[in-house]
Amino acid sequence: MHFPVVLQSMPEEDLLSRLNLAGDPVTNMRSNEQKDESGPALRKIESGRESRPSSQTARATLALREMLVQGQLRPGEKIREVPLSAELKISRIPLHLALERLANEGFLEVLPKRGFRVQRFSVEDIQDAIELRGVLEGAAARMAAERPPDPRILGTMQELSQEILKLIRRSRMTIDVFTRYIELNAEFHAALLDLAGSRMLRRAVERACSLPFASPSAFLKRQYISTDLRELFLISADQHCAIVDAIANRQGMRAENIAREHARVARRNFEDALRHREPIDGMAGAKLVSL
Repeated sequence: MHFPVVLQSMPEEDLLSRLNLAGDPVTNMRSNEQKDESGPALRKIESGRESRPSSQTARATLALREMLVQGQLRPGEKIREVPLSAELKISRIPLHLALERLANEGFLEVLPKRGFRVQRFSVEDIQDAIELRGVLEGAAARMAAERPPDPRILGTMQELSQEILKLIRRSRMTIDVFTRYIELNAEFHAALLDLAGSRMLRRAVERACSLPFASPSAFLKRQYISTDLRELFLISADQHCAIVDAIANRQGMRAENIAREHARVARRNFEDALRHREPIDGMAGAKLVSL
């Protein structure tokens, strides 16, 4: 099944810079909590405004995660806490807690004696992360189908799936349409977790998706740019509708299988890039990956 897509003409440099603003919903969701008018990737944390250690730790975690994703801290690099503390203008204890949190998320490696090192990810790590997200979201879809449904959340998922389907059936896949698709896609996956109603599963999914290349939108930018892969948008949209239909009809196994297959669209996208020896610089967190 194929649908025609015509990209709105714009300079390639401008197109790529605007695409980078779309980014990853998980990373953006966290980054938005600390946005200010300063603009640079690394935002200084002023301890005078936020004196509580818990607040300082949260803000330090956001800033450090952004530094890692943007490649300001390189794979294999040992974290030097004293200069980093001075650079971020935050005390050592909240900084150390933030580093422990990022180690728990998988961004950092805890050294045997003391300290942290930036984690280095392989192709197999990316494939496994995508597969793990599929397993977890498959479990969420099955739980949503087997547990007493929440009509409000199910209705929201139905509306989102239909809006996504209408959006990608347009004849022109402009940058604005693509950005809107990313927003709706993130909302759909969040609603799936809401409908599953499992706090434990939510924690597991959020931890898996904390690695930027494991999130539902990690490879969408390449899908947008590549002519050969644009039909994957329609495949994904059809899968959204099928997941909702299976949940509504209390078909747990079917919902789980479709959700797991849905995650494999990202893996197919990534493996296609490797097969054609394309750079993955545009992928969120690409600077942490060793090919």
